[in-house]
This record gives sequence, structure tokens and C-alpha cells, in this order.
Amino acid sequence: MKLTYFGHSCFLVEVPGARLVLDPYLTDNPHGRVPLDRVPCDFILCTHAHEDHICDALALARLHGATIVAPYELAEHFAAQGATALDLMPGGGIDLSWGRLTMTPAVHSSALELPGGENKPMGVPGGYLIRAGSKSLYHAGDTALFGDMRLIGRHGLDAALVPIGDRYTMGPADAVEALNLLRPKLAVPMHYDTTDKIRQDPHAFAKSALAAGHTVRVLGAGETIEI
Repeated sequence: MKLTYFGHSCFLVEVPGARLVLDPYLTDNPHGRVPLDRVPCDFILCTHAHEDHICDALALARLHGATIVAPYELAEHFAAQGATALDLMPGGGIDLSWGRLTMTPAVHSSALELPGGENKPMGVPGGYLIRAGSKSLYHAGDTALFGDMRLIGRHGLDAALVPIGDRYTMGPADAVEALNLLRPKLAVPMHYDTTDKIRQDPHAFAKSALAAGHTVRVLGAGETIEI
């Protein structure tokens, strides 16, 4: 399993038989704007409807013929615009030719941000558990710390992608507590330093996590690792 970070909560996950983009924030990402033709993919996984997690979903799907995966209401929204969409809800999963995809709970909100400042509720937020071959990866989405993270990690995780930005998600201290519940072999921080409101020091988080017995890899935008 190969993991590429684009900044914020956007990743490319490559497994045998599929390429998955999570929370597509590419063309306007302050961490580094990436042309969509440079990110070929088969599936686009959206955790919730906020703009910084879905802004390139439709364009990316149309360009590459990819399937958008999202919570039910958001999937219906994309389908109504002509996209091929696969709907899931927290607790549910689906077996695909390359592995299994499960949606997990997340403690957050989900709304489309419309012109004029109006928000249109769009169901529930979620995270994703990706299993392919012998590898497992958890993308927590935007979330607070919650106790059932222990259940998400109960079968073992090779990697967990966790937000540390605070204010809108858990901050660094709660993210360490999340790792205590998840117990992944490797953790990668996300959802920080995109705006002034979520400035954090990921290396300080890594140091705190190490003191609690966890291995953290801080990735720069565009960096790729093997899991």
C-alpha cells in the first residue's frame, strides 16, 4: 500500500488494482496546488460535505471516470450531477475487487456551503477503513476524539491518519489519546496549518505521541511512503 499526502486531509492511496483519493482538495489547496490530471484515480472517498473535503470531487471523477464514495445524502448529491456514486453509512461496508471499504463514525458536521453563506445539511460525516490484501488504513475524517476508536482499531491497523488542527477537530493532545485507542503501527497527522485557525506543530505532536509509545510520520505535501 502506497500513501501520498497532498496537505490538509487529502491523500492518494494506491493498492493493487485501485487508486483512491481521499477528501479531494487539490486545485485550491494552500499546501500546494495540484492539477487534477496528475492524480489519476479509480475511487474518490469523501468523508463529509465541507468544501475543503469535496471541492475537486466532481471534476476529478469526470476526468478519470472514477466512482465517488460518500455518506448517503452526499452520494445522492453527486449522483444527481451525473457522477457514478457509491453510498455508504457509518458501520456499513462493501467488498470490492481490490479489498474492503468500511465507513466509520466521525463526530463533526456535514453541510454544503452555498453562495451567500447558506449551509445545506448533507447527512452525517464519516471516516474510512481501507483493507487491501494484508494492509489496513484508517482515515479518521474530521472528528473529535470518541471512545469507539478502540473498536475501529480492534483488528489491528497498519496506519491511521488523524486530524490534529484543533478548533474544528481534535487537537494534538486528543489525537494522542486517539492513538492510545486505535493502536496503529504508524500514524500520520492531517488537517492542520491550512489556515491560521488550525496552526499546529506536527513535530511536537509526533514527540508527544512517541512519549506515549506511538510512531508518527510527519509528511510534507507531495511526499509518498510505503505502508
